[in-house]
Amino acid sequence: MVKVTKVLLLLKNMIYESTSPLEIIRFAKYYKNKGLEVLVVLWGPMGILLGKRGKVGRNRYEEEMIECIDLGINFICCHLAARIIGMDKSELMDGVDMVPSNEVAELILQYQEEGQLVISL
Repeated sequence: MVKVTKVLLLLKNMIYESTSPLEIIRFAKYYKNKGLEVLVVLWGPMGILLGKRGKVGRNRYEEEMIECIDLGINFICCHLAARIIGMDKSELMDGVDMVPSNEVAELILQYQEEGQLVISL
């Protein structure tokens, strides 16, 4: 049995019409506090909005994202999804990196091959 040391959290759902962003943030903090390495992938045209700087609306999530980043939780955003909605790297919050979509695909494969935890919301 492989010991889980890393977790890959995938957010694809709409950030304003689901509980998925809050669940991702809670899971990220929980696993980080357990000593795991946590990587959050924001993908799909709606999932990437969690990493957008200056969100408005009832649930902005900015404070929670900053807290996660300060804890050492890593966030990446899929470049293809950003292009689909016309968003560029300059619109991302500090601490959120943009990566090519093939890198997201490789990460999913890598985590699976290593027997690490992968959760998609």
